[in-house]
Amino acid sequence: QVQLVESGGGLVQPGGSLRLSCAASGSIFSIYAMGWYRQAPGKQRELVATITSGGSTNYANSAQGRFTISRDNVANTVYLQMNSLKPEDTAVYYCNALVRVRVVGDTRNYWGQGTQVTVSS
Repeated sequence: QVQLVESGGGLVQPGGSLRLSCAASGSIFSIYAMGWYRQAPGKQRELVATITSGGSTNYANSAQGRFTISRDNVANTVYLQMNSLKPEDTAVYYCNALVRVRVVGDTRNYWGQGTQVTVSS
């Protein structure tokens, strides 16, 4: 139906940078919004950043000033540029999309499988 595939995670030293990508595919009529969430070991999943079809963005307090979310509407892809990374940013990062499904005709949330980000020296 609709699939989200994340990439770009890995191991980085504190202060370093990573760029995450998430590509959506399948029976998509339109995507209203896309975003990134993360889940650290032993903690609940939390919102990192979102971006709407109109380009409006919002960030978690922990991400604001260091992370930048962007998108390519033609490719149905969302990016998360992460700078000045801290050990506290270590988590599995999940892509989310609010999608109007072509076949079903309704609006649903979809999740990617996650990509690991580890910040350590």
